[in-house]
Amino acid sequence: MRIGSRALVRSALGIGISLVALWLVLRSVDLAAVGAVLAKADPAWIAVLFAAVFIDVGMRAARWRVLLTPIVAVPYRRVLGYTYLGYLANNILPARLGELVRVHALGEGEGVSRTTVLGTVVVERVVDTVMVVGIAALAVVVLSVRGVMSSAVLLGGAFVALLVILLAVGIAAHRLPGAERVSTFAERWPRVVEMARRLRDGLSVAARPRVMAGAIAFSLLAWVASITAFLAGGQAVGIQLTVAQGALIASGVALATIVPAGPGYLGTFELTAVGIAGGFGIDRDAAFAMALLVHVAILLVTTIGGLIEIVAARRRGRPMAFDAEPVLDAEPDPDAAAVLDAAEDPTG
Repeated sequence: MRIGSRALVRSALGIGISLVALWLVLRSVDLAAVGAVLAKADPAWIAVLFAAVFIDVGMRAARWRVLLTPIVAVPYRRVLGYTYLGYLANNILPARLGELVRVHALGEGEGVSRTTVLGTVVVERVVDTVMVVGIAALAVVVLSVRGVMSSAVLLGGAFVALLVILLAVGIAAHRLPGAERVSTFAERWPRVVEMARRLRDGLSVAARPRVMAGAIAFSLLAWVASITAFLAGGQAVGIQLTVAQGALIASGVALATIVPAGPGYLGTFELTAVGIAGGFGIDRDAAFAMALLVHVAILLVTTIGGLIEIVAARRRGRPMAFDAEPVLDAEPDPDAAAVLDAAEDPTG
């Protein structure tokens, strides 16, 4: 898979930010105290935490399958496998490059244009961004939170509005005034025109009400599971979070992923969770232990799931994104990394 210079710069920046975030959070906690809290963690609640993470990933795969349905009918089991591959790659690669891996894997495995698949991922990101900002805004109102978090929610709302506008423009660009002249001019670069057409095919799933209703429904279920994971992680280490507090921590951590980070969001995940929990008066050592439990559960579930999918795909004789020749599309197609850069999304 070709990685452009912008992606490499963003990767280096993300790793640097993760290291700084990790240093900040580690210097603010007592690691011995954190270890003592983790040693007493309740196994039953840890089991609930892992179950919630597993359901969360499953619902996100179901959402992607709904968005793919107008383009290609892919069995849920295979979409789940591609989803796990993307998460596995995000755990290994910085700057959300796992998104390109799952796009490439599904396009290669199902014989679909990767640029069209990328369009469905952009729609998925917009849906998830709307959801996370809505959850954060509701939690901020319920908890009467002020300061940095409320400002972040306002910025998130502006970002959502911009994403929705860009998505609408992307879908209806060929109908806008002057579109014919632009199209005539762009015909000098047929590869660009073809890429734009394929991308619009993927984005156009957002114009189907039933498809979007299904995507929103599965997003709600995924976020219920995500919030439950933080509630269970808190219970495991003796933290009694309210639903609103769990929702604010879960959505806050998701919003923090807008910032470029290293593999698996190491450092930024913990720093955000500890910072928000500290605002509720929760001991930082216990909050860090909770964040570690949730983060480790996410990394373990997604990594194991991704490895299982690699083994299963090789047994079926299917090429994997990690094995395939580095191309984005089977037909002539320019690199779509720039398109993905423009659609950055605060989710895992």
